[in-house]
Amino acid sequence: MTRTNPIFRVPLSSPDITDVERQAVMEVLNTPNLSMGPHYQAFEKAIADYVGVKHAIAVSSGTSGLHLCIRAAGIQPGDLVLTTPFSFMASTNAILYEKAVPVFVDAEAVTGNIDPQQLIQAADDLMSGGKAAERWLPKKGAERHGDLKAILPVDVFGQPAEMDAVAEIAKKYHLTVIEDSCEALGAGYKGKQAGTLGDMGVFAFYPNKQITTAEGGMIVTDDDGAAEMMRALRNQGRAPGDTWLQHSYLGYNYRMDELSAVLGAVQMSRLDELLAKRAQVAAWYNQRLGDLPMVEIPEVVATTTRMSWFVYVIRVSPQIDRDGFIHRLAEAGIPARPYFAPIHLQLYMMEMFGYQPGEYPVTEDLGNRGIALPFSSVLTEDQVELVCEVLGDLLTD
Repeated sequence: MTRTNPIFRVPLSSPDITDVERQAVMEVLNTPNLSMGPHYQAFEKAIADYVGVKHAIAVSSGTSGLHLCIRAAGIQPGDLVLTTPFSFMASTNAILYEKAVPVFVDAEAVTGNIDPQQLIQAADDLMSGGKAAERWLPKKGAERHGDLKAILPVDVFGQPAEMDAVAEIAKKYHLTVIEDSCEALGAGYKGKQAGTLGDMGVFAFYPNKQITTAEGGMIVTDDDGAAEMMRALRNQGRAPGDTWLQHSYLGYNYRMDELSAVLGAVQMSRLDELLAKRAQVAAWYNQRLGDLPMVEIPEVVATTTRMSWFVYVIRVSPQIDRDGFIHRLAEAGIPARPYFAPIHLQLYMMEMFGYQPGEYPVTEDLGNRGIALPFSSVLTEDQVELVCEVLGDLLTD
């Protein structure tokens, strides 16, 4: 018997697009310049001005942005990069593209961001070498590893990682910091903009993000040399002064098209509005779910001076069958998803590096209990009320 998909009563996510964005895209369609025109530069300037950096480099996705940062940081095959297994897999894949070795540090339980104390210990042990370093390295795939070169923290769900600890250890060992802020445009850490807290940062603009370009990403940095290199790499390796068929580097087609760029530029003009609307939706959820038994709502920590709500992820009690509960929500017309699945337990990671369950217990616990509820800036209070009513009824059923 074929199982049909349920008819959902609310959308899981939805971009917030107005007639202003639609008109801007149509105007570009009526020109011959669909790539490498003026709009990607305008979008870059809007991002750079907003977060306060010298350089913003528009790319085809957040993933491609992270990859270019890895290249610009000079990461070589076998080099070690400290990062987190509680993330979307792109943060690790960007390291693997250059045949470097991701070295995982477990998450901390409140935010899901990389654990700062374990990060410091990992860096100290890896730099000292010997037996102390071995506890952090995967069981296979790092037999002939190189040096520790970088840290790639992730601002999980729109909340910045504990970047003071990252900066401390990076300064101590001269490590490059690549901040994955793909989920955190507009977030603040101790009054500073997410994405600007390392040597390079990356934002992403998939349709469920705070702003969208359909597909696209943006690198931000104050490093003149890195910016010049990444601009060349995104455009098939053409350095300044190269002609159309000259290529100074092995590069990629990581350019952002003009349709995406003009959409992003208009969305940037609305960013504070969009962030406020998302914060309102999160507040509605908090009000209705805060006292619900067997549910933990997201916590915003003191160092986060502005939360940039990307998704709304609750954690259910370990005694609840999380996957079964998501299925019951779907049957009641409410879409929900697990968020995240631990990276080290992805099939290819287990095959490449020999990871097994139990190695990163906090990440695995968060992965086993997390549920992303319907969330976007266009979600209404009535829709939030419906989700919470169904969720509460199922928990007490």
